Amino acid sequence: MPILASLPGLNLLSSLPSNPPQNGTTSSTPSPSPPIPIPKYPPPRSRNPKTNVPRSNPALSIPHRRSNYRKPVQKGVISTDGDRCVIVGENGVSYKLPGAPFEFQYSYSETPNAEPIAIREPAYLPFAPPTMPRPWTGKAPLKKSKKNIPLFDSFNPPPPGKKGVKHVEKPGPFPFGKYPKEGKTREEILGEPLKKWEIKMLVKPLLSDNRQVNLGRDGLTHNMLDLIHTHWKRRRVCKIKCKGVPTVDMDNVCRHIEEKTGGKIIHRVGGVVYLFRGRNYNYRTRPQYPVMLWKPATPVYPKLIQEAPEGLTKAEADEFRKKGKSLLPICTLAKNGMYASLVKDVRDAFEECPLVKIDCKGLQPSDYKKIGAKLKELVPCVLLSFDDEQILMWRGRDWKSMYRDTSSNLVPVKADILSGIDNSAKSSDDSGTPDSQRVVSSPKMMSLWRRAIESNKALLLEELALGPDALLDKVEEFEGMSLAIEHSCEALVLSSEDGSSSSSSAEFKGGSYSEDENDIYSSDDIIDDEYYDDNSFEEVDPSIPLGLLPVDNIAERLRRESK
Repeated sequence: MPILASLPGLNLLSSLPSNPPQNGTTSSTPSPSPPIPIPKYPPPRSRNPKTNVPRSNPALSIPHRRSNYRKPVQKGVISTDGDRCVIVGENGVSYKLPGAPFEFQYSYSETPNAEPIAIREPAYLPFAPPTMPRPWTGKAPLKKSKKNIPLFDSFNPPPPGKKGVKHVEKPGPFPFGKYPKEGKTREEILGEPLKKWEIKMLVKPLLSDNRQVNLGRDGLTHNMLDLIHTHWKRRRVCKIKCKGVPTVDMDNVCRHIEEKTGGKIIHRVGGVVYLFRGRNYNYRTRPQYPVMLWKPATPVYPKLIQEAPEGLTKAEADEFRKKGKSLLPICTLAKNGMYASLVKDVRDAFEECPLVKIDCKGLQPSDYKKIGAKLKELVPCVLLSFDDEQILMWRGRDWKSMYRDTSSNLVPVKADILSGIDNSAKSSDDSGTPDSQRVVSSPKMMSLWRRAIESNKALLLEELALGPDALLDKVEEFEGMSLAIEHSCEALVLSSEDGSSSSSSAEFKGGSYSEDENDIYSSDDIIDDEYYDDNSFEEVDPSIPLGLLPVDNIAERLRRESK
């Protein structure tokens, strides 16, 4: 600063010039450029474009599942694509393809019997088109391999011990001297019926094996058919484990499995099914089905719950629903459980009460609604409500008891059992008393009663109006008589020609029984419990000598040995 102040003609505190320079005047020195250039941004895009970009595939515009798309449909063909078409019929929505053995469905076993009234999405085939080009992946297609990869199947299994090849079971089993042969029909592929030892041989290794096909709430689906054939490629038996809604009607599931796959169910335990592929099955000649690419939306079906159900007015239905709120459920269904006995439980509950309730807490609404639809057809019954995750049912006006159909088996208590079922039923009809008590019985039970009374193992009370003391005396008297009969036997006395009577008991020689006479029961006379038959006692001729039982001989031997 001192140096600058000493320079001549320099005023550090000089003011700005009074007149600014003119615009036209040019300065000799150019203005310095900014150190950082100003960025240039593109103009903002408009949120509402005026032009819509056309979409190449109309399938991309399909409404999602939460949309309110509803299109009423009628029975018949609703969409066609050449030889391929979508059909609405008794089995719901099905798809017909050229050369297919049957109409394809998403679920074969869980389709309601009612016809759909509308669809929730446009009718498109959920399969790949017949001529679909290879999608562009950014790479050229791979060249054909020069290696000759051998193909193995059940008719041409790999040699034993070959590395890198999984085990493939041979066709069969076959009797001695028979070999596999190509079959086209289901009967030819299955071959002769399996014997019991063959079924046991095939099922036993799979009892503790977890290689299985899981069948859930959707039942037997279309893609499951190809999965079962994949299991059959290496094994003769496919293990299928069923859980959830389909187990309400296992007979229906087993019937559809056999029809669609062509196999044979050889063993069934609860919800586990063992499906045999057949003696002459060949994976190479199996039926090949197209893969379903997505799950079609479920159609709209008629409502299960009506304000005034069948045989009821609206006031009566509301009264039943009001009573059902205080009704205890007969059971609680677990998620993914086994419901094979549910139909029987509901039928038995209807014998005691016209209303039945089932607790379904924790289940999805679609699951317990499907269960209610199945019970409506199988029991049968009338559905009243699904409120509070519970199924409320009414047995209906046309309900008939399971235990009152056969009038020949209705036996009055006062009737004589030995006189026969017909006479007892006739006497009960002649009495005409509305308060007569009836007992349900089967012919087998009647025969057991007759046999017990004839052998003094049971007592028929002729007087029904007995007091407690009199009834106890009768029981004690009969108990003593039955014990005496049970621990006694017939005596057999043999007389010789010279008048001397001799017993058929064992001869006592030297303080011990002889070896031949001591063995009263030989090994051939021993009765095995497995082959026990009640009728065998009627055919055996008692040959116990002179009132002695085998236990008496053993006791006498032990007494003499102790001395």
